[in-house]
Amino acid sequence: MARHIADSGFRDWTPARLPDLSGKTYVVTGGNSGIGLEAARMLGRAGGDVVLACRSLDKAESAKAALAGDVKGGVDVVRLDLSDLSSVRSAAAELRGKLSRIDGLINNAGIMQTPPMKTKDGFELQFGTNHLGHFLWTSLLIDLVEAAAGRVVMVSSIAHKFGRMKFDDLMHETGYTPTKAYGQSKLSNLIFAFELDRRLQEAGCKAIAIACHPGYSSTALQSTGPTGVLNLIYKVTNALMAQGAEAGAIPTVLAAAGTEAKRGAYYGPQKMSEARGPVGDALVADHALDKAAWARLWEASEALLGEPFAMPGGGAAPQAKTG
Repeated sequence: MARHIADSGFRDWTPARLPDLSGKTYVVTGGNSGIGLEAARMLGRAGGDVVLACRSLDKAESAKAALAGDVKGGVDVVRLDLSDLSSVRSAAAELRGKLSRIDGLINNAGIMQTPPMKTKDGFELQFGTNHLGHFLWTSLLIDLVEAAAGRVVMVSSIAHKFGRMKFDDLMHETGYTPTKAYGQSKLSNLIFAFELDRRLQEAGCKAIAIACHPGYSSTALQSTGPTGVLNLIYKVTNALMAQGAEAGAIPTVLAAAGTEAKRGAYYGPQKMSEARGPVGDALVADHALDKAAWARLWEASEALLGEPFAMPGGGAAPQAKTG
């Protein structure tokens, strides 16, 4: 089962509702293509400055050049490989040398349904990239989001509905399938957003966290990860069912800068089982609302990374109530 967790009062949000974003800064992981690029374009057109944090610096520079004549705000780039924790640390350090505040930390980059592979640090590739890389990235930059009373945006997926946390084997050492590992990674994105917002709120922080998903949008995600039969299937379904990346980016822009967005909420398309259409409150699977799982994932992430999440002010929120 799934349910709405907020009543934001709209089902058809569009970027035309954005306020003037001049003077605000948005950092977008995976901002060189697809959802990330289109979100950066919309935020930039509204006057925001954007930073594209991308694995390929060449592709980031190309995207910067493409945006330059199409946006009001400034565009900068930083190299970030979420599958390499040393790269995450280096990119965060570089940003800290440039920025004193971040109004929107948009955790968008991801990979999907890859064959069994490991990150540079030995984690299962999808969980390590989609979740752990972003967990560390957010920890290293959350104080800059707090300085702006800004937002952390986690881009999840309707795939969270079939995702399950395999806490006894987070790296899927046994029974690996590309789809199960992907579902767990996107469920992790959603759980992380909820638990982060809970901890920020209980710690009295000004920063908030909001989650979203792009529905079924045609991007490079479906062609660069899946192999074999899955790759062939997506070539057909992308043509028949998918919406474009621009439409898929709207929930991200709402979560990052929409004045109507609520903290701790989850946004996405409203039609065709949330695959496409106007944007509003999205459905959250019941198993994604298990607060004990929120806390367990947080603690497991800290243990895997070997360090605590750096809450603003050095404090820590109370543990989630599980009773």
